[in-house]
This record gives sequence, structure tokens and C-alpha cells, in this order.
Amino acid sequence: MRPKIGYMNLQLLIDNLTNPALLFFCLGIFASLIKSDLSIPENSSKFISLYLMFSIGFKGGQELAHSTIGSEIIWAFTLGLLSSLIIPIYTFWIAKKSFGKHNAAALAAAYGSISAVTFLTSVSFLDLQEIEYDGFMVAVMASMEAPAIVMGVLLLSVFGKSKNKQSKVKIGSIMRHSLSNGSVILLVGSLCIGMIASDEQAAGIAPFTTDIFKGFLAVFLLDMGLSSGKHLKTFKNNGWSALAFATIIPIINGCVTACISVYFLESIGNCLLISILVASASYIAVPAAMRLSIPKANPGLYLPMALAITFPFNITLGIPIYLAIINFLN
Repeated sequence: MRPKIGYMNLQLLIDNLTNPALLFFCLGIFASLIKSDLSIPENSSKFISLYLMFSIGFKGGQELAHSTIGSEIIWAFTLGLLSSLIIPIYTFWIAKKSFGKHNAAALAAAYGSISAVTFLTSVSFLDLQEIEYDGFMVAVMASMEAPAIVMGVLLLSVFGKSKNKQSKVKIGSIMRHSLSNGSVILLVGSLCIGMIASDEQAAGIAPFTTDIFKGFLAVFLLDMGLSSGKHLKTFKNNGWSALAFATIIPIINGCVTACISVYFLESIGNCLLISILVASASYIAVPAAMRLSIPKANPGLYLPMALAITFPFNITLGIPIYLAIINFLN
């Protein structure tokens, strides 16, 4: 029995590593490292990211409209929210020893928050493996962004000797910024529209929301690869401690969640998605928020860690590792 399980795990890893979307990400890194002039126009890149948010949100809303509110939905939201509140606490204490309090607060927010692109890549992987998952996981993802950002600011205000009055102003400002973030608005808005639209209405735009999704995801990951390759140069200046943090923290978060989720969630796909959400780190919403709330934090540290290390790790090795744990415990 054990050789069979090992073979299945190896096959999952091979399938993930040969996923066209992932290979386009690797192509982007390669092009950046050899200083190619390959680039995705900024406007096109922004449109593609908006499209991906719209598509996954709309499809999630459609799935949510057909879901009955039960224990699995409640537990999925509970696991997601608890992780976005707890992870920033212990990551802050680990990071502040090596990176200082301001950078630690930014890292706490980033690793307590989520990466929507990692989530989208995991959805593509599940579709490829024909593993079922529920659309309400999109809503779980959207709910995990703001709490982690607020926790990062709170941790700095408590342990960074900031004045209470100033902390309140910053927290209120960052809350508004988080909730009005374009990605959050589009995700939540598309989710609501998907819930309201009938099946017949949704079928009318299915060629746009479904048929071209994987192609756009591949182009977007190519752009992410180009960006990651550029940030790798900046990352080298931060030493082995940054590399260790950006790989060990995600795998701990993901593996622990994979072990816990099987006792609360019935669907293997849902277990994988909540695991990858908890293991991921934000490199879009959090950096934008940190510029406003913690300007002393160095984006040359937390951005490359999340984008150039944690993101590639999760979509190459993380997904099959977490899925292997879930399959083993089921």
C-alpha cells in the first residue's frame, strides 16, 4: 500500500510541475534572469488580474447560490478567520528578532493574509485533477484579507511603543483602505452578482468567465514570473534568515492546516484550498496597505519574500505536499 501512496504523491508533484500555467511562471523567471526584453504591458497585466478576480468571484457566487449553509461553510470561515488572527501573532514574534519591529509587523500582515493568485493556481490544479471543491471558498478567501492587515498594525501599535491616539487613526485608515481595495471590492462584488444571477444568465457569459480562464491565468503567471525574477536580486541582500522564514513559515502553516482541516471539512478540495490560503502570503494588498500604515517597513524585504520565495514554493511543492497530507489522513 505504501509504494502506491508514494507513487500517487510523486505523480501529483509531476502533474503540478508540468502544469502549463506553472511552466509559464518559470518562463517569466528565466526571461527576467537572462535580462530579456519580454514584458507584459502594465495596462494588460492590470486587466488580466481584474479579469481573474471577476471570474473566480462570479463562479464562486454561482456555487454559493447552490450551497446550503451548513457546518462545512461555518467551519471553513472559522478556520480562515482564526488563521488570519493567530498567524500574525506568532510570525511577528519570530520575525522581530531578525528584521526589527516595523518589518516584523509588515511580515505578520503579509503571512497572515492571503495570495489570491496562489488560490487561483490551486483552483486550476484541482480542476486538472478533477477534484471537487465548493464555491464558498472564494468568500472565505475574501474574508481573510483585512483581519490580518489590522493585526499587523495592532501588533506594532502595542509593541512598537506608539501612542494610542495615533494607533487608532492608523487602524481606522487601514481598515478603510483594506475594505476599499480594488481586488477585495471586485471579488466580493462579483461573488454577490454571481449569487443573484440565474443559471441561464450565468450560462450566457460562461465563454468569458470559464472557457478562457486558464489561458489568462497562464499569461498572468508569466507576468508574475517576470516580476519575481526582478525581485530575486533585491532579496539576496537579506541573507539566509529571510529565505528560511519565507519557506518554513508557509510549510508549517499549510501542513498544520491540512492536518486540522480534515476533521472539520468533508471535501478534499476545500481542505486543500483552506490549507493553501493559510500557507500563502499577500504581495498585492498588504504591500499597498503597509505603505500607508507602516512606512518604515522595508518593501524590499517583505515583498520579495512573499512574491519571489513563498509564492513559487507553494505552487510548485506546497500544493502536492498539502494534498498528500489530506489524502493520507482521509
